[in-house]
Amino acid sequence: MNMGMSDDDVRVHDALKKLERGLKNIKPSRVLLVGDVMMDCYIHGFANNLNSRAPVPVLKEISRDVDVGAAAHVARGLDSLGLKSHLHGVVGDDDSGVLILEMLEDEGVDTSGIAVLEDRTTTVKTRLLGAREGLVKGEQLLLRWDIEDDDPIPSAALKSLIDRTIESIPNSSCLILSDYGLGVLDDQGAEQLIAAAKEHNVPIIADPKLTGLHRTHGVDWVLFQSKGLELMRRRLGAATGSEAAMMLLENNDWKHLLILEGQDGVTIHSRENETVHVQCMLEEIRQMIGLIDAAAVAVATAITLDLSVEETAQLANAASECILIADRTDRFVLRLDDMIARIGDIAWSLQVSKR
Repeated sequence: MNMGMSDDDVRVHDALKKLERGLKNIKPSRVLLVGDVMMDCYIHGFANNLNSRAPVPVLKEISRDVDVGAAAHVARGLDSLGLKSHLHGVVGDDDSGVLILEMLEDEGVDTSGIAVLEDRTTTVKTRLLGAREGLVKGEQLLLRWDIEDDDPIPSAALKSLIDRTIESIPNSSCLILSDYGLGVLDDQGAEQLIAAAKEHNVPIIADPKLTGLHRTHGVDWVLFQSKGLELMRRRLGAATGSEAAMMLLENNDWKHLLILEGQDGVTIHSRENETVHVQCMLEEIRQMIGLIDAAAVAVATAITLDLSVEETAQLANAASECILIADRTDRFVLRLDDMIARIGDIAWSLQVSKR
């Protein structure tokens, strides 16, 4: 009995149940991941007053969270979902670099591909978040300060990293390029990685900076947030986001462009498939930190499960919803049980709403 659901609703419901089964029986295939590794720090507190000497808030710290970020965050998400990440990147020989390796190793993430470089500073991004005391909601970002090394990664270390990554491509289910513009993925290295993956028919997922789109030519999946697509629409002079997406697909020889739209859901534009949109089912969202990392994990999972574009959109939306409703104590990481539960909730909501 379909409880009054339309044919489209039944199809979506069946796709969600298929995803649920697929996740419960997922095999730990290896996902190759190369990109920038960093540490994220979040300082939470009350901002009740302004400084007496400058028009800036005074933050009274009440808690502090430290976590792995960028490509390391993607690696942890892959392992949490039952896949096996193989991460290649660099950290410095400092306290933050050591802590990143320790945190990943404690969670069973393979760190053998992370090079520790002498006299290099590990990237650390610190966010100060404040709220008025007594308010249930309303924590806002007050400041972000970054510690990073402006010097390029030594060419010998970079060549070794790229060569080692290329050696691992034939045994991987897909390749993720996590480019935060910090030097691990330069133009030549990205070109070599993409060519090697294509040679071995290994699908490529790219999370690029908008200034690094030239390092993604020919990849299979590219991930944007909606504000990124809007910026590209203006640059390209396109009338709509859909028109801009098709121009980007054509100009860069991408197969799919996945757009994360927060409370509006997920849209996938494709060169050879119809555009697919999945609406977010949440009434309100709490935060968006880690959203694009979750999408990278979802697409890698979809490739492992051999999902269609429409099924991939459903999985990416469910992953996004897990992040959008995450409490800050959840560390913004996907977990298999949470994903399965979220997909079940979406399917149930669809069923109930049509009674």
